[in-house]
Amino acid sequence: QVQLAESGGGLVQAGGSLTLSCAASGRILRFNYFGWFRQGPGSQRELVAVFRNDGSTAYGDSVKGRFAISKNTDKNTVDLQMNSLKPEDTDVYYCAADVLSPYPGNFWGQGTQVTVSS
Repeated sequence: QVQLAESGGGLVQAGGSLTLSCAASGRILRFNYFGWFRQGPGSQRELVAVFRNDGSTAYGDSVKGRFAISKNTDKNTVDLQMNSLKPEDTDVYYCAADVLSPYPGNFWGQGTQVTVSS
């Protein structure tokens, strides 16, 4: 089994920066995606940034050029550097992994709140 734990959320002013971190308790070797999504009350879950198994990345259109995802394979962590934050980035951010091996399954963290004040 894989458990994902997010950290680093909080309150920041517009234009500021935050770094989110996701630590996976179980080893993740192969996956369809491993990264970040966000969802606010009454809204659909939205892609923020993920790694694909081939090492490529995918970003949501609204965060391109402002957010950057990075991965530490040895530590089994995925970080999200968020710059030039806007009030519309306010959301609950979730770490997620669709794992192929060694523990297949779709795993989600509990989420961390990011609030950007204007």
